[in-house]
Amino acid sequence: MTRILIPLLCLTALPPAAAALKVQVWDRELQTKVGDGETSGSKLVMQFVGDYDGPVVVLFAQTDEEKSRVTFPGLKSSYNGVLSKGQLTLQLPAAGASAANTSLTLGKFLSPFKLTLSAQPAGQALSLPGLKTTESAAKDSK
Repeated sequence: MTRILIPLLCLTALPPAAAALKVQVWDRELQTKVGDGETSGSKLVMQFVGDYDGPVVVLFAQTDEEKSRVTFPGLKSSYNGVLSKGQLTLQLPAAGASAANTSLTLGKFLSPFKLTLSAQPAGQALSLPGLKTTESAAKDSK
């Protein structure tokens, strides 16, 4: 009985798996979601609507654990930006009253947080080496 009980107690003492930082990209009027992403390890995996070009609002949602550990110091919950041809650029507010705003691509913006960006258009088909597409499988069967 104690053989089973001790491992079970150890498993229940482990902290729950950490949730990931989530990112949503909306058009300026907050009517249409044009991008979505989530961290997986040290990579932020983003998907963008391929045909949207224009101003956006970028929303970051940290978990309570990330906030308490200050995992992403200085990260605000929202930023203005521009999405053009699948490239997201954030406009960061200037530090001083007379300074101009700074524009950074999302990839450069993430580097101080030790995150890399993996972006792809929404609905992009996944292609893996050795994986046959429906068309190639149909040709092979003939």
